[in-house]
Amino acid sequence: MTLTVVGSINIDHVIRLAQFPRPGETLTGSDYQIVPGGKGANQAVAAARAGAQTHFIACVGDDALAKTLVEGFVADGIDTQAIESISGVNTGVALIQVNNEGENTISLAAGANARLTPEQLQRHSGGLACEQLLLQLEIPLETNIAAAAQAKAQGARVVLNPAPAQTLPDTLLSLVDMITPNETEAERLTGIRVKDDAAAAQAAAALHAKGINTVIITLGARGVWLSEQGKPGQLIAGFKVNAIDTTAAGDTFNGALLAALQQQQPLMAAVRFAQAAAALSVTRHGAQTSIPYLADIQALLDAN
Repeated sequence: MTLTVVGSINIDHVIRLAQFPRPGETLTGSDYQIVPGGKGANQAVAAARAGAQTHFIACVGDDALAKTLVEGFVADGIDTQAIESISGVNTGVALIQVNNEGENTISLAAGANARLTPEQLQRHSGGLACEQLLLQLEIPLETNIAAAAQAKAQGARVVLNPAPAQTLPDTLLSLVDMITPNETEAERLTGIRVKDDAAAAQAAAALHAKGINTVIITLGARGVWLSEQGKPGQLIAGFKVNAIDTTAAGDTFNGALLAALQQQQPLMAAVRFAQAAAALSVTRHGAQTSIPYLADIQALLDAN
């Protein structure tokens, strides 16, 4: 079962701080690193490391680090034929601050990600003849709609991680089979603040009403709310770990989830597998540097 990820590639500039600065305040941080990131790239890497056959459609700039990023994807076994280099622009950039609690703030500059247009997508439309399509929101919205429509028409399961949070048109949501928002993203899409299980069930029902069959709301340390159309929703508790950096935890969850589904795991087992992968990722620093491999994920599942 082939998986295609259409999405962003970023160069992450990460700095650790005791706490986040207030407006006008300058703080001295530590552990400054430049690491590969971007929601699309993180999810493609997470899927590949978790054992999925992964095809990635994306854009990089013509800067010095772009070649290194693509070489990293190749090393992880990702099909990179549909990653295009765009001249005259930089690869996308994320500026990430991480505090002592492992929380983060992120600022983005789209760079080459903004050049992943529907026309660009059309040059690589063969990749949309897949069984699973994974999308996020760091590329133009019209590209996501075009990708979802084409893949859906060819029988793919369309999965949307609606991050970063934004309001979305029903033209996109009506093409989605599975959606994986966090609490903030679920509230943005439904207007319902996900403060407890009852609210999670309400938010899931609102998303089902838009035609989405499977809703998985990630709730951080509490776990995830899983709801399938026509069935009662349920809370699936997460793994207890010492979190030091939550960067890319959601991306790791999404990539690992689709890897497990590609391997024909039942949905509940696939969610547990994805939770294990995400739990491991928050015990490590960085985005792609924190994403675990299949053997590590399996070891954590076996231990629990």
